[in-house]
Amino acid sequence: MQLTSREIRQSFLDFFAERGHRIVPSAPVVPHGDATLLFTNAGMNQFKDVFLGVGKRDYTRCADTQKCIRVSGKHNDLEEVGYDTYHHTFFEMLGNWSFGDYYKTEAIAWSWELLTDVWKLPKERLHATVFSTDDEAYDIWKQYLPETQIHRCDEKDNFWEMGETGPCGPCSEIHYDYTPDLSGAKLVNKGVPDVIEIWNNVFIQYNRKLDGTLEELTSKHVDTGMGFERICAVLQGKSSNYDTDVFSPIINKIAMLSGKEYETALNSPIGVAMRVMADHIRTLTFSIADGAIPGNDGRGYVLRRILRRASRYSRNLGFREPILYTLVQTLVDTMGDVFPELIQQQAIIEKIIRAEEDSFLQTLERGLERFEDIERTIRDKSSTLISGEDAFLLNDTFGFPIDLTELLARERGLEVNSSQFTELMNQQKKRSRDARKAHIQQVELPSVEENTTFTGWDELTTESKVLFVKENQIILERSPFYVEMGGQQADNGEIILGGNRYGIIDVRKSGNAIIHFADSDFEPLVGDIALAKVDSNRRWDIQRNHSATHILHEALRRVLGTHVQQSGSLVSTEHLRFDFSHFQKVTYDDLKSIEQIVNEKIRERIPVHTLDLPIEQARKIDGVKMFFGDKYGDRVRVVIIDEKFSAEFCGGTHVNNSSDIGLFKIISEGGIASGVRRIEAVTGVGIETYIQSLHQKIEDINHISDELHSHIKHLEKELSIFKVQEIASALSEFIDNAVRIGDIRIVAQKIPTVDADELKSLGDRLRDKLNTNGIGLLSSISNDRKVQLVCVVTDDLTGRYQAGKLVGAVAKLLGGGGGGKPHLATAGGKDIEKIDEAFDSFISMFNV
Repeated sequence: MQLTSREIRQSFLDFFAERGHRIVPSAPVVPHGDATLLFTNAGMNQFKDVFLGVGKRDYTRCADTQKCIRVSGKHNDLEEVGYDTYHHTFFEMLGNWSFGDYYKTEAIAWSWELLTDVWKLPKERLHATVFSTDDEAYDIWKQYLPETQIHRCDEKDNFWEMGETGPCGPCSEIHYDYTPDLSGAKLVNKGVPDVIEIWNNVFIQYNRKLDGTLEELTSKHVDTGMGFERICAVLQGKSSNYDTDVFSPIINKIAMLSGKEYETALNSPIGVAMRVMADHIRTLTFSIADGAIPGNDGRGYVLRRILRRASRYSRNLGFREPILYTLVQTLVDTMGDVFPELIQQQAIIEKIIRAEEDSFLQTLERGLERFEDIERTIRDKSSTLISGEDAFLLNDTFGFPIDLTELLARERGLEVNSSQFTELMNQQKKRSRDARKAHIQQVELPSVEENTTFTGWDELTTESKVLFVKENQIILERSPFYVEMGGQQADNGEIILGGNRYGIIDVRKSGNAIIHFADSDFEPLVGDIALAKVDSNRRWDIQRNHSATHILHEALRRVLGTHVQQSGSLVSTEHLRFDFSHFQKVTYDDLKSIEQIVNEKIRERIPVHTLDLPIEQARKIDGVKMFFGDKYGDRVRVVIIDEKFSAEFCGGTHVNNSSDIGLFKIISEGGIASGVRRIEAVTGVGIETYIQSLHQKIEDINHISDELHSHIKHLEKELSIFKVQEIASALSEFIDNAVRIGDIRIVAQKIPTVDADELKSLGDRLRDKLNTNGIGLLSSISNDRKVQLVCVVTDDLTGRYQAGKLVGAVAKLLGGGGGGKPHLATAGGKDIEKIDEAFDSFISMFNV
């Protein structure tokens, strides 16, 4: 007897309950505890904290049916909905989990048992995929399937990752073959309805580190997900999910209301319209039941787009009045027992959907008339392209989302200039941001009692509870955003809340609270968790300039005299400005000496320490600089750059090491008031910009002066010296990571672009550091895209291995040649793509 969808869902839960799993309720589709998601899009979302190792449950195995919505970002199925048999914006995901309990053997065995013993699926129609190197899963599947039905697949299809770093692992998918002649083996993972994935077992066994390498987790997890609508289609013998009893009650209701018979053909306008409406009403109903509301931003805008898309398709069935809200009752009747929130929120769901339909229908007719005018105009010009300006007008005036305009265009054989539309939307957003930023300076800060803990000393990304929201202002319990103070500019960045990204364009202090100003209004989600992210590149540029001002201050005092006192400063992303007391213009030679001292301190790679001390203790630090006009509390922060060089009271943020500054260049010096001079300078990225500006001036003038050339070459040489010093400082790390073969240490490393002499010098340094029992090979890509090599051998090994022969053999593999002395030799090659192969060959020379 054929199982109903209700029976299928319950039999899945019963199966795993009998095997010791806690049956847990579905999380809401609005993920209030995860700032990064617009909607819950997978069963694992509610267990994310467990996988990250920051949360626990009082059970180690569980199962559920999870409500999911996929309509944005990486997981976006919207455009396929209605046009195929198996994509949906809302779906249920049946899942079972193990948190450090059972693993691959049990997970695969239970998957097989449920599918074949309980649900009686024909074994010859099932295919399993495993990750290409997962021999363990492959061998387990061999107990159940012939190898012709087990497929090794690559990382794209069979390796799951939560993000760029963190928990991850191989997965094993189960696919169902619908082909009449069982010829589906070649169609696995091809994205066609003839062979479709029904279940995915993810084995979370690794942690992806920042450098991209994988390390084994001490506790391994299982995370599985089965598409409920898909398995219903398989078990009910349907080739389309829309033909199952999951969707048929809604489609039957639409057919009854429209007076039209449902058509299953994928290219049928009536069939497409009914499938779109049936899918979209599920998304709208469940999301509104869980607290989402259609609106103009973020999650709300996604729902508004979905509702307007469904409303537009309803016109293909003859509807001219609100109709979607009448379908809610059918969903309540068929799913309310499993998801009681539908019954509890039915009245408000219907009210919100009807109000949205009414609002859209008021402008839809006028918008369609305008669309037809646009169509006539472009066809008169023998064109089929709707301009970005026209698409923008339809969006801005008539509320047509771009995907609705693209839908109308596609139905008429037209195209839309979407890139131009996007550019116009970005311009509008920029105008809005600029207007808000100008307005912020005039805003009177609210008087608030909230307290914000600043976390930006140690991190640039912070998860925090939302304490206060008013229009585009938000206060968090914890924040990494630095408020402008002591000449250091405020941070910019973004706050992610409710899955929406808000650009932070300013932060200001009110009492003990940090108020973040965004480029658009926040959703009023007080109590939710937000993710605050500082623009790290901008912060680092500011920190380089700030730390440079401390070194500059001391350099000024050492060159000009101890009468020099700071009179003011500005540290921004582009440059630094330092005002100081001095009675005359600073000479060129003095500026040169000051600049030299600063760069020497940068090259010394001095750790930068920040101490939080009672003020009386801080005052006792030898030579500490403090500013008598400033008011200090009971505790102060003291920034120390070499105890014998610079110690200064400072509430700003700084680099970790003086070498992080990169390079320092004074670009101007002048007087700004009687007895007050000003120096402007650049560091790090600012140096690159400065060099580029000098190059541009050279081109503009069309007259290259020897002095300017010398100046640029000097700067470029200093940059080169700094780069070589950076690499040289890493040589010890290279040796620590050397391959050991017997008692010999083999160092084989690729380094950034340096010239031939610098590469040879680095080889010499590496040889000195190895001292004994060491062989090294360094490679660099030259500016003309050729491989440069240097090989070194310590004196105790030159009798057995000669650097010239070794480097010559490697160079030959790279289409080149070279040689030299037994202890040091250089070579070159042209086949850059073979470097890794050549390195492997080099190391293998010593395995004999």
